[in-house]
Amino acid sequence: MISHFIVSYGYLAVFAGTLLEGETILIAAGFAAHRGLLDWPLVALTATIGGALGDQLFFALGRWKGDVLIQRFPALTKHRLRVHDLLERHSVLVILIVRFLYGLRIAGPLLLGSSRVPVLRFVVLNLIGAALWAIAVSGAGYVFGLALSALINDLKRVEEIVLVAILAAGGLTWFKRKTRK
Repeated sequence: MISHFIVSYGYLAVFAGTLLEGETILIAAGFAAHRGLLDWPLVALTATIGGALGDQLFFALGRWKGDVLIQRFPALTKHRLRVHDLLERHSVLVILIVRFLYGLRIAGPLLLGSSRVPVLRFVVLNLIGAALWAIAVSGAGYVFGLALSALINDLKRVEEIVLVAILAAGGLTWFKRKTRK
């Protein structure tokens, strides 16, 4: 049942999931690609497009209404000056790695948009960072599938359980993080 859903809607789920956060769905998609349910290069491409587009939208929102939005969230206000200082010194590195920092997939581009980072620089580096992120995270799911198949002879028998476990672990991590705040 889950396998059929993944084959039918997997790329759409990867795109939608990577617009916001996406790590859990991307690890699951990498595992599904290892199992032959999805095509790994297409998973990485879809995630690159979704991740870059999502970050671009939040960057634009930060450019348009960044000051107003940042003032509404004290945690963002607290980190704004530090992020802007880092951007002045290491803008290329910050833009490339912000998506790898858990919890900053939305706040990061919003803060970047509120800075003086040139739009074209952000667009180019955002696309490169999204591609690196998509390959690394979906690749981790793919390698997880390889490792699991080396440990379990009949992985086909439990692949749906593994997929549910990956998604549940991601959901529990998200829930724990949200309730802790």
